[in-house]
Amino acid sequence: MRALVYKSTGSWYLVKNEQHEFLRARIKGKLKIEGITSTNPVAVGDMVNLEPEPGEETMMITEIYERRNYINRISPHNRNQHHIVAANLDHSLLFATLREPKTSTGFIDRFLVTSEAYHIPVSLIFNKLDLYRQKELSALQEIKSMYEGIGYPVYEISLQTGAGFEPVAGLLRNKTTLLSGHSGVGKSTFINHILPERELKTQDVSEWSGKGMHTTTFAEMFDLPGGGRIIDTPGIREMGLVDVSKEELAHYFPEMRKIMSQCKFNNCIHVEEPGCAVKAAVEQGAINMERYFSYRNILDTIETPGY
Repeated sequence: MRALVYKSTGSWYLVKNEQHEFLRARIKGKLKIEGITSTNPVAVGDMVNLEPEPGEETMMITEIYERRNYINRISPHNRNQHHIVAANLDHSLLFATLREPKTSTGFIDRFLVTSEAYHIPVSLIFNKLDLYRQKELSALQEIKSMYEGIGYPVYEISLQTGAGFEPVAGLLRNKTTLLSGHSGVGKSTFINHILPERELKTQDVSEWSGKGMHTTTFAEMFDLPGGGRIIDTPGIREMGLVDVSKEELAHYFPEMRKIMSQCKFNNCIHVEEPGCAVKAAVEQGAINMERYFSYRNILDTIETPGY
């Protein structure tokens, strides 16, 4: 029996079969997927095969069907392992704010790199416009110009007032969409606007730290009344990259990918090499300096094999 995974709690899974029935299931033995090692072999969005568990009312997951794509990150509990956030995605919305809490462009860029690596389109959603002072409004216009210039759609919304909500809600129709971002940026509030009957918990930003506090413990998928699905995820404090080498990183910056072939050396990593087209574009203003600094910062965190 085929079924789609809607929620993972670590050991138990909530799945929906082709008859639209929700069932509880767990893994049979140790499921391994060729080439993938993670803290969670089964992820929300996976299509799986079920078999009845003898003498029980629950089901056993005996197989995971091939994934179209997935998005992962370094495990928050073990930096030597990775965690699959969700699988089989059409789209991702990254929620960000410039106040309470502030989302850094470095965090945004790491998320975009991961999404580029797995061919998942991203839209950036800047929430809490009602809280922005002139300083934040000016910064937002610069950020918006930077990301839209690369090709990422940017939306400005206030879930408090409802401003800008409808265009973002329209992005979800007939797609499986991942909602991500720091805790406190408005993911649960957004879902409560989309699915008011769910009444997901929301929580204020911590006064002493300025950071959001976790309200979602496990990833969970919800069906949308007009068609499509959304996947809510726990708030991410940092986005650790998995399986991206120094040589590959620039491929996941679209503005660099366009001109890399013009570099003098094929193995150029765009730092000290002579004849680097990327550095020349930065100096000429064709590539945003902040994005290049972000690239360099990410590059410095990637370990070189053998060291």
